[in-house]
Amino acid sequence: MAAELAATLPGAALTCVSACYALAAAWLSRRAPAAGGGTATRPVSVLKPLCGAEPRLYENLATLCRQRHPSFQLVFGVRAADDPAIAVVERLRRDFPACDIALVVDPQVHGTNLKVSNLINLFAQARHDLLVIADSDIAVPPGYLARVTAPLADRGVGVITCLYRGNPTGGLWSRIGAQFINDWFAPSVRIAHAGGSQRFAFGATIALRRDVLVSIGGFEVLADRLADDFWLGELTRRQGLRTVLSDVVVSTDVTEEHFADLWRHEVRWLRTIRSLNPLGFAFTFITFTWPMLVLGVLLAPLPAVLALAILGVIARSMMAGSVAAALRAPLRDAMLLAGWAVALTGKRVQWREQVLSVRDALHTSPALTPNQPSSTGIHPQRPQ
Repeated sequence: MAAELAATLPGAALTCVSACYALAAAWLSRRAPAAGGGTATRPVSVLKPLCGAEPRLYENLATLCRQRHPSFQLVFGVRAADDPAIAVVERLRRDFPACDIALVVDPQVHGTNLKVSNLINLFAQARHDLLVIADSDIAVPPGYLARVTAPLADRGVGVITCLYRGNPTGGLWSRIGAQFINDWFAPSVRIAHAGGSQRFAFGATIALRRDVLVSIGGFEVLADRLADDFWLGELTRRQGLRTVLSDVVVSTDVTEEHFADLWRHEVRWLRTIRSLNPLGFAFTFITFTWPMLVLGVLLAPLPAVLALAILGVIARSMMAGSVAAALRAPLRDAMLLAGWAVALTGKRVQWREQVLSVRDALHTSPALTPNQPSSTGIHPQRPQ
């Protein structure tokens, strides 16, 4: 009897926690966060570090050229004079002659993070006091610039950041990769945000004022950091400024065509998350709905537990958004559990042909100041 109770109680507890998480995630996924008000018309400089002619690069960058905003500058940058992204920028110039487009070609390297190094080179050409930084594979709606910069009118705001949706561009594995973002990552951020957390900033969009960037030491303070987007937000929070999650949701392309490519990408992402919040990451397993509910019911095969698990499955299917995605959800969640288990150990990730370290966060003191960047030995490319 005691042994049976010892299994039943954890199973019931696991089912309860996982089902309640799925219900909360499904509910919050249908609600947009309040961004703090309105639209803005102050001039904006958009910094876009580029590296290579990625799939749909022209289409994604063109969404910036179509902004409904009275005054904005687009600053694109590459490291090499033969980078194929240059041809894409020149095509934008031809197709959108009214847009203020600058192109920076500068091989100078500042530290080990090549994306940040590119940003340092771009910043010299930025003319305006409002800055927006976004990865190259991001597509945005026409009112994006006006809406994401509006909260910067509040001097207590440090950065504004945006959630994003995965846009699959290929077959099965691309779709499953998009569900990593849409069904797991974005809902987890919404729950954290609803609970009062501001410890996030995403490369999909970061907007801030020039004086805030200067106050933390500029992009140079990020030159040796892998998770540069997170640290850009974190260092402004250490200045006593707030992070705002915008109501704007942008989209990012998910291009992985093969399981191995998707697996490497997700393990890299999960290890980076673990490096920033090891304790929270250890309990992330409760968010992997399908395997946790199955395990809970197996440990506690009671009618009430089964009913709660069914509610959790319904909520999980609602997050998936379509019948096809809901049918893929068990595989999606099982992959998350497997990736989480692998990411619990190891301090290196693979990006393209490089092996990178995540020690920039694992070995960072909470007392780090903007003038104390860590030296990590990492050599990352632009993170996705």
